[in-house]
Amino acid sequence: MNDAAKSLFPQRIAPHWRHGETVSVAERSYAVHRADNEDGSATWWLLDETDLLLERERAALLTRMSGALMMSLNPERCMTVVAELAAAHLADEVLVIAPPSVDGHPVTRCRRGEPPTYELRHVDVEAVAGLSEVLRGFPPVPSQWIDPAVAPEWLARDVSSIVVTPLPGHGVPAGALILMRRGERFSEGEEAFARLFASRAGVAISAASLFTQQAVITERLTRDLLPPALRRYEHVELAGRYRASGDTEHVGGDFYDVHELPDDQLFVVLGDVCGKGLDAAAQTGKVRTAVHALLQVVTDHDKMLHALNQALLTTDESRFITTVVGTVRPVDEGLHVTLTSGGHLPPLIVRASGAVEVAATKGTLVGILPRIVTATDEVVLAPGDSCLLYTDGITEACGGPLGDEEFGEDRLRRALTGCGGMPAEALVEHVHMLASHWIGGGAHDDMAVLAITAPRRRTS
Repeated sequence: MNDAAKSLFPQRIAPHWRHGETVSVAERSYAVHRADNEDGSATWWLLDETDLLLERERAALLTRMSGALMMSLNPERCMTVVAELAAAHLADEVLVIAPPSVDGHPVTRCRRGEPPTYELRHVDVEAVAGLSEVLRGFPPVPSQWIDPAVAPEWLARDVSSIVVTPLPGHGVPAGALILMRRGERFSEGEEAFARLFASRAGVAISAASLFTQQAVITERLTRDLLPPALRRYEHVELAGRYRASGDTEHVGGDFYDVHELPDDQLFVVLGDVCGKGLDAAAQTGKVRTAVHALLQVVTDHDKMLHALNQALLTTDESRFITTVVGTVRPVDEGLHVTLTSGGHLPPLIVRASGAVEVAATKGTLVGILPRIVTATDEVVLAPGDSCLLYTDGITEACGGPLGDEEFGEDRLRRALTGCGGMPAEALVEHVHMLASHWIGGGAHDDMAVLAITAPRRRTS
């Protein structure tokens, strides 16, 4: 043991050491190594591992913190986790500030040992040196030391040191991490560790923000692609059901729409775009938009379908559709319904007595040939009668006892014989449940059902 070591260890404690153990002396950590000499004596070597152990602890802590940061894709929750972790391991008080929104800056504050708070605040970031640059992500932006004496009141009070560290995101700034202490200042190693933590925190917050933005965009676009909520009318009952092919999808290639015409008339359309998923849903949106625009100039079924056919032929998409359109007009007997098919399954007429009839309409596919052929049928719905429009996702639903049999048109018609006089809502729910029960947990196509029912007259 040399003289320097003897000054650290004035007592003869070497015999109590064990080779390979770690001992602590004067707030430093030493690894003990013993070397046996030829004369029977032993030489003890002490390797200072204080900094190495500290780095290991920080690396392990950073790993745990990174795991906690990736547990949420909600920006507010992610900011809260960042503030909690920083307050527990880096500072006495922490502020996490995100770039501004319309309602102000998202700000999360956390004091050690206290629950965090989150709010939207309009704060003057220019009053804090370097903060506005950090929030805008001007490169390079190092950590900024702030004099507590000139810090604004909203930032901090009664602290001895303040450091502003950038939170870098995925190519955009995620915000700023402001660390405050009331006692000793941050060491160079602690500041470096804070920057490592901030880099991971920024990525987590940025990922959560991007996910939320995409979710909002998807929700808004999906809302426009879904079938509309149907209004209530005094002279007609309308009800619809829709189910996309994938359990995780909300939109697909089936659709229905209802448009109001003069003189209490309604124009209804139900169709099926070739294909499934998002691509089919996008084409569905184009078809619905085209029908809405064409209705401003033409309501005749034959002209409408011919114009729609030409519109689809001029697009780059190679997707055709099948569709059926109808015009509903109130009459003394109930409802007069004009139906025209463009390659779609003919609607079914469900009488109040339970009789089921097939509408005499047919036609060619829309969007595949230069000219189409259509045939129109007219039916009168007496009170309690219904007209059911549906897509082949219902009749081609595969399942049953053996799991490989189609539900089929005949089975659907037989099932409808027990639905005479049902309200429109009950009718579409019954058909939808029949098909869903038939397929069980198996794969299926998109499904859409629309019922037009003549209300029963009220008795005085």
